[in-house]
Amino acid sequence: MQDSGLKACAVLCILQARDRETSPGEARERMLLIRRTKPGPLYGMHVPIGGHIEPYESPRDAAIREAREEAGVTLDGVTFRGVLVETSPVAYNWITFIYSADVGETFPPPACREGRLTWVAKDALGSLATPDADADIYAYVARDQRVILDALYDGELKLVSLIDELSGDVLVGGRRDRQDPRKETDA
Repeated sequence: MQDSGLKACAVLCILQARDRETSPGEARERMLLIRRTKPGPLYGMHVPIGGHIEPYESPRDAAIREAREEAGVTLDGVTFRGVLVETSPVAYNWITFIYSADVGETFPPPACREGRLTWVAKDALGSLATPDADADIYAYVARDQRVILDALYDGELKLVSLIDELSGDVLVGGRRDRQDPRKETDA
């Protein structure tokens, strides 16, 4: 990742499925997440399928490609959910397009170069290590609501504020008018 502060472009593709029913009405909703094993700021965290957008590739095509490469799933299409803009004073600055797809029933996850794929029950997401903004993303997807999130991190990549740009709601942090992350602040 470049250290100039320019945003890199990426996609998340939240794959959702249901357990095969063991008895009527007992299927659980699940998401396919990767427990990251590659070194970097997301090491050890559970994240959705995703990655960089390749040159000349649309975000939608990138989401479909990432699902195929990381989860072995061929998708006919994906549903646009929103955008996450992440800003920090270090080399972690992203514009991420968020998509989801329902793949029907769970399937045995294949090997993945990014980490270990696992089907996680939606009601168990809170017990996992995930990036700070992901719980809010999952909540918007569950409500079938589009979102544009603006996330600001400090130099140690701790989430300082998270704002829903469509509603103006401050989800994390107390201020709507934020400081430039490159400037020192007096605590």
